[in-house]
Amino acid sequence: MTSVWRKSFWLMLGASLVLFLSLGIRHGFGLFLSPMSNEFGWGREVFAFAMALQNLAWGVAQPFAGALADRFGARRTVVVGGFLYAAGLVSMGYADSPLSLSISAGLLIGIGLSGTSFSVILGVVGRAVPVEKRSMAMGIAAAAGSFGQFAMLPGSLELIEWLGWSAALVVLGTMAAFIMPLAAMLKDRTHVSQGPEQTLSEALREACSHSGFWLLAFGFFVCGFQVVFIGVHLPSYLVDEHLPVIVGTTVLALVGLFNVFGTYIAGWLGGRYAKPRLLSALYLARAVVIALFIAFPVSAWTAYLFGIFMGLLWLSTVPLTNGTVATMFGVRNLSMLGGIVFLLHQVGSFLGGWLGGYLFDRTGSYDMVWHIAILLSLVAAALNWPVREQPVARLQGAQA
Repeated sequence: MTSVWRKSFWLMLGASLVLFLSLGIRHGFGLFLSPMSNEFGWGREVFAFAMALQNLAWGVAQPFAGALADRFGARRTVVVGGFLYAAGLVSMGYADSPLSLSISAGLLIGIGLSGTSFSVILGVVGRAVPVEKRSMAMGIAAAAGSFGQFAMLPGSLELIEWLGWSAALVVLGTMAAFIMPLAAMLKDRTHVSQGPEQTLSEALREACSHSGFWLLAFGFFVCGFQVVFIGVHLPSYLVDEHLPVIVGTTVLALVGLFNVFGTYIAGWLGGRYAKPRLLSALYLARAVVIALFIAFPVSAWTAYLFGIFMGLLWLSTVPLTNGTVATMFGVRNLSMLGGIVFLLHQVGSFLGGWLGGYLFDRTGSYDMVWHIAILLSLVAAALNWPVREQPVARLQGAQA
């Protein structure tokens, strides 16, 4: 183990554990759609709207959480986020109306996630390691979040079947509370000079005037649309196709397992090849995988294959997108700038989660949303292709 990795080991471990809990719990929310909707007689749009609101609140709060983490350190941000996340899960367990569901599962959990997920955590990681190791380190941390999805989905289903959906959410809220003490392991430090100190407004002006920043952001919109639509609606889609509930849970668990490998490989490749070109290839591959999935009759085995291949592509966009932002603008304001890019991701997440329920309730099918997801993949591939991964003039001058 090199000296760099020795110094960063505890920070990387803390970052990985926070992402393991926050994303592992979050990816199981689709399992609660059917039991909650059936008990209260809701259409699928009620639960889908709450999940969509969660993603929108997460996205809107993310730049602010990122800015606080950049300026005052990630520890406090993670503690507050962990508290809100745990409170939202427990409150969701007692939700009995569309309003209480939207407040708990939507607003509280959404804001909590903004302080405990990628933008804040990868900002800490990006500042902790040298530039040549940054993409790999981000890939490792993101892979931990993916493993949380694999490890916790079957456990969430067991909790629902054993205790019922309400008590299961209370247990998950107790687990989320462990995020708060883990924040002590996140010690911010930077290994590289970033040139003259920037104010927040200067950093925003620099990024917002850069076309590559917006191309990355709008490409990330597509990622959000796809992963939330699939995460929330795929279990119910497979039940509609007369498959057992366990098949949908297994598919999402496979997505989480193979995303561990996909995210790690993406981080490794990002240190060797142009990240925007890799992003274009990933989005094209997603279009192919989705098209093949809906082109053939649905069975347990086609669903498992879909989970495997989609898992390899699931969050592989995260280290590549955040790594490109870090290369272009530096790491001093990475959590905030990554948070702005992530806001577009969450706008896509809102539409993917809500539109899936809306169109299903009105057409009785998810077919239209699957076709939209394929079209958006092609758009994202085109948007990322012209992005140039090179530092802005300010950083080039500091390096010179």
